[in-house]
Amino acid sequence: MRILIAVLALTSLSLAQESAKPVPSLAPSAHAGANEITIPAGTKLPITLKNAISTKSSHLGDPIYAQTTFPVVLEDRIVIPAGTYVQGRIMQIRPAGRIKNTAEVMMHFTTLIYPNGYTVILPGSLENAPGVDKAEVKDKEGTIKADSDKASKAATIAVPAAGGGALAGALARGTRGGSAIGAGVGAAVGVGIAMFSKGNEVKIAPGTTLEVVLQRDVPVNAARIKGSAMAESH
Repeated sequence: MRILIAVLALTSLSLAQESAKPVPSLAPSAHAGANEITIPAGTKLPITLKNAISTKSSHLGDPIYAQTTFPVVLEDRIVIPAGTYVQGRIMQIRPAGRIKNTAEVMMHFTTLIYPNGYTVILPGSLENAPGVDKAEVKDKEGTIKADSDKASKAATIAVPAAGGGALAGALARGTRGGSAIGAGVGAAVGVGIAMFSKGNEVKIAPGTTLEVVLQRDVPVNAARIKGSAMAESH
């Protein structure tokens, strides 16, 4: 009987000790991620290009260097200050062709570098290119496509047909028929010139204004950003 009582006492003591142990919480700590801010997908960054890009001379994989021109504010806090460096890379490029190929270049932006050296992965694509002459952004991937230049090629065809070709035919035959034949020859010459003339290249000079859009959410550390702002002010 005494042995049974002793066993029951030890069991009760063991259960009491187990119940006294702290139970791990499944909820996240109040301090976990307190400094983390998420910059949402779709946020736009105005940037200025620092190096030249051309479909004639640039190549696949070439780096892109830029800098933000205006701060991005979220919840009354600056999350990307003006002057933050932006890096990217040329993902696709095609120079202008003589017949069909229209010049195109696609850039992706990959990294934000704050003034204090804090670095963040940036999944960004080109949204708008207002400073690029004779070109436009054609798709969501941020591909810049040069104008087709159809108007100038049409003018190239029309001028020989209406001018020198008709005059040469008239002088050679002295008749209206000769003029018509000459016009046809002139048109053929114009078509030949237009076919062998290359279209516009995409040329983006340093200092050109571009607009980048975030493709995914970007988490950043608020404390690191604050330190960056202090470094920038000094």
